[in-house]
Formats: sequence, structure tokens, C-alpha cells
Amino acid sequence: MKPVRQVFFVSDRTGITAESMGLALLNQFDNIEFKRATYPFVDTETKAREIVALINNAANHCEARPLVFSSIVDENVRKLIKTSAGLHMSFYDAFIGELEDELATEANHSIGRTHGMHDTERYDKRMEAINFTLNHDDGITDRELKKADVILMGVSRSGKTPTCLYLALQYGIRAANYPLIPEDLESSELPRMLQPFRQKLYGLTIDADRLHHIRSERRPDSRYASRDNCRREILTAEDMFRRFNIPYTHTTHKSIEELAASIILAAKLQRRF
Repeated sequence: MKPVRQVFFVSDRTGITAESMGLALLNQFDNIEFKRATYPFVDTETKAREIVALINNAANHCEARPLVFSSIVDENVRKLIKTSAGLHMSFYDAFIGELEDELATEANHSIGRTHGMHDTERYDKRMEAINFTLNHDDGITDRELKKADVILMGVSRSGKTPTCLYLALQYGIRAANYPLIPEDLESSELPRMLQPFRQKLYGLTIDADRLHHIRSERRPDSRYASRDNCRREILTAEDMFRRFNIPYTHTTHKSIEELAASIILAAKLQRRF
């Protein structure tokens, strides 16, 4: 049985930074089970004292002290969190001072600059990309498809929609997707909607057993979900990718973050913000 450690992610804003950086470190310790709790918007000393009480209570009921990852700008709030009985790791303490020395200037210590609304132009680009992706999901329309930065294609349930949304949300990339239906797979040509945009195409493929499992949850015992049909569709789609020199990647063992990074690199895309 794995040992268990309590982990607190504490932030003065959304908690995304503390979670992302903290989990990147914790993922290196797969022999330990981490019980996680996230506390966003801890931006006053009163809230900080409440969190300290929670951490201390956890410490009193655990054999090992809790781990505390924080991303808090206000120094007074940060100092209060440090008084807890946990092992405190502050990303601001770790990096801001060294950066100030190197850049020969003081940081502005403003809250909310990573995930806030201080940059409306950046936010607008993000929302525009998300709206574009939602409007061009599953080959709904070819209207304004020429504005797409990339068009993901693949068989149904191969990971196109979540990957497109991640590209839009995290990078501001206008990503459309097109599902290869049986009529497309039986044809010797590219789908008509995609023919004018061959340079923007990128294929996704997936292991047949994994696809069978995913489709079975949606339509159990159907021809659509049968292992033989999944295998046939995948082989035909991959043959189409090779025939038309469309770059493609497997989604089976890649996280959505890894998929997005692979697509950006291969398609030579640029982050919009």
C-alpha cells in the first residue's frame, strides 16, 4: 500500500499556476499517493489564517506533514501561509527575487496577471479562437474555414474535439476538425470540404482497442463500436493520410497537452498570445 501525503495548492487567483507547477513536481513520485486540495482566491490575511487552520488540522491528523504549494503575490499573505505546519513551497519566493536581481528591476507584485483580465486584447483573441473552434466542430460548416490555422481530421472519437478546444483555449489557435465518415473512407479522394485546405490538414489516429472501448461506452454492441469496424476505419484513415502526405499522430498514449505540442511543432503554428 502506497504512503499517503496531503497536498494543498493555495493561490490568490485561480490556482491553475500552483496546481500545474506543483503537479509537475509531484508526478515524479509515483510511489506515493497524494491527496490533493486546491484553495483559490486566498487574497486576504483573514483567508490566509483560515487556510493555515486547515493545513494545521491536516497535520494533526497525519503522520507526515502536508505539502503546501502556493502562488501568492502579497508578501503578508504569503508569510502567513508559511506559518502553517506544512512544508511550504512558494513559486514567487523561488523565482521572483532571482529574476529581480538578474533584470535589475523590481517586480510589480500585481495579483492576477497570469489568468486575469488585465490584457483584454489577449483575452479577446482567446475567445475568438474558442468561438471559431466551436463553430467548426465535427465538420459542421466550411464557412470561413479558410481562417483556420489547422484542421484536424480523423475517425469518430479519435480525440479531435478536445484537442481543438485545448489549442484554442491555451494557444489562441483557430482549430477546426473534420470527422471521417464511412463515405469519406470509401472514396479515393479527400473530402470535398477539405480539398482547398490540404496544407492545413493534420490527422489523428488511435489504437483500435482503445477506440473500441471509447465507442462502446457511447453505443454498446453496435457495428459502429465493433472492434473489426474500428480497425478497418483506422487502417483506411491512415492510408488516406499517407496517400495525401498529411502528417498525423497517434492519440492513444498522449495527453492532450502532448498532442497539442506535437501538432504545433509539426504544423509550424504560432501561439497568438
